[in-house]
Amino acid sequence: MLFIVNNLFKNLLPNLLSQKNQVQYVLKRRLNVHEYVSYKLLQEAGLPVPKHGIADKKDQIKKLAQDLGTNEIVLKAQVLTGGRGKGTFKNGMKGGVKIVNSVDEAVEAGNKMLGEVLVTKQTGEKGLKCEKLMIAEKKKSKKEFYICIMMERSFDGPVLMASAEGGVEIEEVAAKHPEAIHYFPIDIHKGVEENTALKVVELFKLPQKKDELVKLVSNLYKLFTTKDATMVEVNPLIQDPNDHLFCLDAKLRFDDSAKYRQKKLFEYRDTTQEDPKEVAAGNFELNYVALDGSIGCMVNGAGLAMATCDIIKLYGGNPANFLDVGGGSQTNQIKEGFRIILSHDKVKGVLVNIFGGIMRCDIIANGIVLALKEVKLNVPVVIRLQGTHVKQGKEIIESSKMPVTSIDDLDAAAQAVVKAVK
Repeated sequence: MLFIVNNLFKNLLPNLLSQKNQVQYVLKRRLNVHEYVSYKLLQEAGLPVPKHGIADKKDQIKKLAQDLGTNEIVLKAQVLTGGRGKGTFKNGMKGGVKIVNSVDEAVEAGNKMLGEVLVTKQTGEKGLKCEKLMIAEKKKSKKEFYICIMMERSFDGPVLMASAEGGVEIEEVAAKHPEAIHYFPIDIHKGVEENTALKVVELFKLPQKKDELVKLVSNLYKLFTTKDATMVEVNPLIQDPNDHLFCLDAKLRFDDSAKYRQKKLFEYRDTTQEDPKEVAAGNFELNYVALDGSIGCMVNGAGLAMATCDIIKLYGGNPANFLDVGGGSQTNQIKEGFRIILSHDKVKGVLVNIFGGIMRCDIIANGIVLALKEVKLNVPVVIRLQGTHVKQGKEIIESSKMPVTSIDDLDAAAQAVVKAVK
């Protein structure tokens, strides 16, 4: 189980939802927004950010660079991936974050970034297309800090994290100097109290900026609560040569469960930066995550889905996806889920593992049969059905005459699909 949790689903969290009197676990991806959106939200919350503009066309770059009123300019590719600065565009341009020293240089570099595909360690070879380019003034810094408010299970709620060692990956600080990261639990009934903010002032050794920093911490928490965020991270927060504070980079995450009251915020979601199969699955209220293996999985329930991925791994295979159809899916949703699994070009076999409680085996069976009638099947499919209406489900599969293998035991089913793929 740790293999899946630690390496595959660190951005996922099971939420218990009730729909039509049926309770089911649903995996949610936290809304991830571009940096320019983060800047906009920070500004609206009264937090200081550098002067900047956003270009989505190449002929906009020159004017936006001129409007900054400085020759020290930063160009940032707006792609939803980490490691942009160390990435490479497919046209050979190095770096998704560029510092230039004139408007002409900004235009030259920007033309090689906007509209091009950036490849980073996180994107893999496919990369992500840079549809928007942030053009911002470069800020010099005397000191760099880290500050973040996030939901943290170990604190049973929100916690303020701060470190005087900003400007580098917080994971690196945690690994090398864990004592440099300070945690201040937040009482949701009281919010961030002044004495907590003053501890941050003391940690950053900025007594002359006390009022400004106390206000900054307060505004950070206000943004966190009013936007239903799960994380608001600023790294780095800098003190410039004129002793002004600026948020140079920020990462914001939001609770998908609050979508109904954060409609404007969720309009910033950029599905072009997401896996098309995951987007398609979401449209049918299915929980799909693409993985790197060759065995497609259709399972009901997040826990059983994770266990299924584990057992495939145990017998020498690799899961190609995580697909939890939940407890309330209907035949059409099952059909579309199966189609999405088979659309993965790495899939060499499929394991269906259903333990029917709320989800009925006959609904799963009907969905699979419909999908196989519409999609040319050229990979082995092993089906394991148990639970509610299992007899009817098996009869539907058998009478369909589809070339699938039905196995009752999970271990045997997993071994069979791994063997078939190999």
